[in-house]
Amino acid sequence: MSDLWTGEKVRLRGIEPADWEGFRALALHTVDARNADVVEPPRSDESFRAWAAERAARTPNPSAYQLVIETRFEHAFVGAVSVGETDARAGRFRTGIEVTREHRRQGYAAEATELVLTYMFAEQRSHKCEVEVYAFNDASLALYRSLGFVEEGRLRQHEFFAGTYHDVVLLGITADEYWAGRTRPSLR
Repeated sequence: MSDLWTGEKVRLRGIEPADWEGFRALALHTVDARNADVVEPPRSDESFRAWAAERAARTPNPSAYQLVIETRFEHAFVGAVSVGETDARAGRFRTGIEVTREHRRQGYAAEATELVLTYMFAEQRSHKCEVEVYAFNDASLALYRSLGFVEEGRLRQHEFFAGTYHDVVLLGITADEYWAGRTRPSLR
């Protein structure tokens, strides 16, 4: 594939104002919102519209960004992938992903994460990617482990929601681990 942001199944792209409905869909289910971050009070449609419009107007920043995941051929909103907490000196960054319910278990999250890892390792000279996953989020733990991430630690009783404290699992993958068995991007 000649486009770094396009895989077999998905394409990553910048947020557009019209994406507000997709982001609202990601926030509709309490369990999904909790798995991705925290449960927040309900937001208005106008709040989602304003948020998406503000994000769409931002200048791209290679060290902190959020991209829409869409299906390659139908251009359907699948979810979002983000990069942040980048430390250029140490060569580290963090990533996270959210996928709508109807698009799960189809390989979209894995491919979107691989596209981001390829960009960060091949174009931004990053050395390591880290993720934090709630210990009860079996699907995300399985996703990252299938991509080669290794558990590096556990923050016990670290986050509070649903009436109790929960562990956070820390996972990481280095550039060398990522490239083992994968082809680097072509210069042509």
